Amino acid sequence: MFIETETTPNPATLKFLPGEVVMATGTREFTSSEAAAASPLAEALFALGDVTGVLFGRDFVAVTLAPGVAWSDAKPQALAVLLDHFATQTPLFAPGVAAFAVPGDDDDGLADDPADADVIDQIKDLIETRVRPAVANDGGDITYRGFRDGVVYLRMQGACSGCPSSTATLKHGIESLLKHYVPEVSEVRAA
Repeated sequence: MFIETETTPNPATLKFLPGEVVMATGTREFTSSEAAAASPLAEALFALGDVTGVLFGRDFVAVTLAPGVAWSDAKPQALAVLLDHFATQTPLFAPGVAAFAVPGDDDDGLADDPADADVIDQIKDLIETRVRPAVANDGGDITYRGFRDGVVYLRMQGACSGCPSSTATLKHGIESLLKHYVPEVSEVRAA
């Protein structure tokens, strides 16, 4: 088995491509070793010691290291964990654990106004069809958190969370796109 790696705009995050489906639908992010207990793979990656984040995507695993840790030191260990996991075909999640984060579990999203339903549907469609695929190419994900008074709240995950260019991505990329197609949008903020 061969696992490819790709750099991401976030120097702390490396994207690993095992050449097979990691998650059939959606994504799942782990930002602590406690949360990683839901997945043997995430748990093994956090056990390396310097890992601060793991994101499973459709065909990739993005791993984020603590500040100051060089990928030249950690990459062989992360590759060994990933190779072992995929070679042994270990389940991605522990028995009885949902493969996806259930909305509302850690939901600090806003309660949407039902009067904005059409606008929210347009926003969600643009995020799903235009934004998420581009962000996934960089080893990240983005989720809709809410819409209120013209402001769209989004959560950046994986390589995009904490990336030096995430503010520019939100303000100049995503905000411009949403404002262009949905006139009711006045601003985009990280949530």
